Amino acid sequence: MDKSILIIGNFLSATRGVRSICEDLSEQLALHGWSVVKTSCKSARIPRLSDMLYTVWAKRREYVIAHVDVFSGKAFYLSQIVCFFLRLLRKPFVLSLHGGGLPQFARRHPARVKRLFAAATAITAPSSYLTEKMKPFCDDIRLIPNPINLDLYEYKVRRKSSPCLVWLRSFHTIYNPLLAPKVIALLAKRFPDIHLTMIGPDKGDGSKKRTRELSVQLGVHHHLTIAERIAKLDISKNLNAADIFINTTSIDNTPVTVLEAMACGLCIVSTNVGGIPYLLHHQEDSLLVPPDDPQAMADAIERLLRDDQLAEKLSRNARQQVEKFAWPRVMCQWESLLCTVAGGKWA
Repeated sequence: MDKSILIIGNFLSATRGVRSICEDLSEQLALHGWSVVKTSCKSARIPRLSDMLYTVWAKRREYVIAHVDVFSGKAFYLSQIVCFFLRLLRKPFVLSLHGGGLPQFARRHPARVKRLFAAATAITAPSSYLTEKMKPFCDDIRLIPNPINLDLYEYKVRRKSSPCLVWLRSFHTIYNPLLAPKVIALLAKRFPDIHLTMIGPDKGDGSKKRTRELSVQLGVHHHLTIAERIAKLDISKNLNAADIFINTTSIDNTPVTVLEAMACGLCIVSTNVGGIPYLLHHQEDSLLVPPDDPQAMADAIERLLRDDQLAEKLSRNARQQVEKFAWPRVMCQWESLLCTVAGGKWA
């Protein structure tokens, strides 16, 4: 069997500092003996589409199957165009669904989504949330979770939570970073030594600037450090400088940053949106709160700061839960699926 594959997605870690799952998948497949062609590292939409289409055609003799990431919004249309050309070349392709906004997008464009899904050889999703919500558009979606390389993350059980918090995400409206300074403003009254470090690249919609301005308006700028993006190898060190991880997002699926915090054993407080309740379990491995509710999140954080037994329980259970996402386990699922598709045995 010819184990050669074209991976189509966002290979942008060198320019944006955010590493996608397809980058890790490409590396893991290569380690397992696959010949891997990748596209694209272009950040602008039109050059990226051009690069993807060029690679699909120019490298057509170097791959037997393709793997295509699918997101909502304008990114969906890029995937749709690329898959059209793959069909012209009679190349079987596997779709990987991503993003908490995809179900809403599919409800707005059901015919378009169903056409793309019908053309795919196989479809995967990284969470039970997406497999369930996308079932009206395809009832045969294979669940393959977002993997994590646990060797990159030092695990420290939190037997007691200090008022040292961390937020790790891109600064963008959908991740609601402005919630963070509001929460700190509520907590600073009771915990004067509280400090939050917010780490992530600026997505360019003004969220980072507004977050900084709001922290000044609320008088908590000295409780807040806003850092730039960091290298993958530095994530563990930066996460382990804190004890509590906060996830403020308004839309989500299975965020890798949350998996990374779980791997390090941080106590997690997250909004209860999208795929989050499919990943995290309230009062077992995390505390979940309603979206955009500063008081609820502040209360959950205070609870962790005052209850050492709860903090240790969440820390231990989070690490135990994330071990199910380790690369060796997930890679077995990918190899099984891709070998079946490459061998022409998919039904």
